[in-house]
Amino acid sequence: MNQAHLHLLLNHLPILGTLFGILILASGFLLKNNTVKRTALGIFVLSALCAIPAYLTGEGAEEVVESLPGVSENLMEAHEELANIFLWMVGALGLLSLATFYADFKSKTIASTLYALTFVAAIGTMVFAQRVGTSGGEIRHTEIRSGATAAGLENPVKGGEKDDDD
Repeated sequence: MNQAHLHLLLNHLPILGTLFGILILASGFLLKNNTVKRTALGIFVLSALCAIPAYLTGEGAEEVVESLPGVSENLMEAHEELANIFLWMVGALGLLSLATFYADFKSKTIASTLYALTFVAAIGTMVFAQRVGTSGGEIRHTEIRSGATAAGLENPVKGGEKDDDD
């Protein structure tokens, strides 16, 4: 198993974990069930922890795929920048989740406010996670790049790089 394979295995965990955490937290709000809400907090913390190895394997994945045809250095750099921001966002969500859990566990009156804040932060993190995931997919999946058409690609190499015909 190389670094690219490991990165592909790990990078879905923080994204899907955030999504599932949002769904579970929303369910906890609807059911008025603190156990369900606390489960969501745990998932957010787990997602934050999973983001660390996903991010750390990115450089090795880049080394594996950078020489493959159709891979753009600009796309990889853009993905790396977005991934760095996402790492901080999901990390902050994990810390906020821990604070919310602590406040809920200690029966602090601020817990309900922290739950709402955590929900909003999770939604924002998920919106950004979608951008990060798409930017990573665009590195090897030319069919999802902007400019892709049903008949093929109008411009298979994005990001300012020119192919040999230009």
